[in-house]
Amino acid sequence: MSTPAMSRPAGLNPGADLPKPPGLHWNVRAKQPIAYSVSMVRGLLDLDNPALAHACGGGQGRPLRSLLVIDSVVEALYREKFEAYFEHWRIEAIWQTVQGDEEAKYLEQAVRVTEAMTRMGILRRAEKVIAVGGGVALDIVGFAASMYRRGVPYVRIPTTLVGQIDAGIGVKTGINYGHHKNRLGSYFAPELALIDPEFLRTIHPRHVANGMAEIIKMALVKDSALFELLEVAVGTVTPETLAGCGSTLSDVLSRAISGMLDELEPNLWEQVLERSVDYGHTFSPSLELRADPPLLHGEAVAVDMAICLALAHLRGHLAKSDIDRALRLLVGFQLPISHPIFTQGLLEEALADAVKHRDGYQRVPLTRGIGSVVFVNDLTPEELGRALEFVGAWKTAAESALVGATI
Repeated sequence: MSTPAMSRPAGLNPGADLPKPPGLHWNVRAKQPIAYSVSMVRGLLDLDNPALAHACGGGQGRPLRSLLVIDSVVEALYREKFEAYFEHWRIEAIWQTVQGDEEAKYLEQAVRVTEAMTRMGILRRAEKVIAVGGGVALDIVGFAASMYRRGVPYVRIPTTLVGQIDAGIGVKTGINYGHHKNRLGSYFAPELALIDPEFLRTIHPRHVANGMAEIIKMALVKDSALFELLEVAVGTVTPETLAGCGSTLSDVLSRAISGMLDELEPNLWEQVLERSVDYGHTFSPSLELRADPPLLHGEAVAVDMAICLALAHLRGHLAKSDIDRALRLLVGFQLPISHPIFTQGLLEEALADAVKHRDGYQRVPLTRGIGSVVFVNDLTPEELGRALEFVGAWKTAAESALVGATI
């Protein structure tokens, strides 16, 4: 029995096109297109809403399976609604819970997610992983999906504010390693991110402030109009108003998401390391992992932003009136602007670690007015100390004025 003839790829001449010794050398070039969608979908779990079913690959009247990896807190709140939805759309959901707190963001959890994929026998392309939860859960699941068989498709459903406007809409995944935040990770885009503000109705008020820190970040470095919207919204943003998503908060969320995606899209793999979205993320990783009691991500970012605002002001990039507005905005959203362990020594250590992450340069983004950014590479220990002193003095004066106003 003869074997089928093997055809040679078109254009390959066996004599002329192959390199010859002694200088054997090949160049390989390839491009990988990335395309994914971010959609705001109200009532995602309503039985007549097909968005999630379509994301799972269903909706054509045939049964299918999906691995649902869900934050344990979200599962307790929404399991019945997810079960009813999947039953209605004839989707067999295999459940796997993860812990959604920063202390659990380690390799062991990601491995447990891959073990769930193995137990399910997930098909490499036809079946999806559905990641549901806050930024920590989405990072863990995305990292696991990128590792398993070198990549299986997944969908993100962020259920916290920081997840919906930041962690759930980009392509980065990551887990903590040792004393370093997101030291292990990958760039692995979801097929789709589905954002339903209704999930925000059940978040703790502290997580409102946590997400608002990332929105304030985008306002400071990119969008002065967003900053003005936030000034108007101070004192009105709650889990209920976010879930209701009226006109003002709808504008806030859409501007924050649009601004983030506009910054990410041309630089998804971070070939350019000067990134305005790194604002507030130079010193905060060290603080976030060492604070006791723990700080949420946005809370640590807020303390970092306060230092960066002071650095910008001391360098003449930010007027006194603007730094007052920015610090008042942070405090108005119940965010911290200082922390006892945020010492000059920790700032210097965090900056040195950031230099390694940013390929030998500081590349620290500072506000240049509200809504614009400048990158610096020459911050000194003395400047860091003066910035700490400035924030401390501003906070003391603000607290004194508040006490005086209540007497």
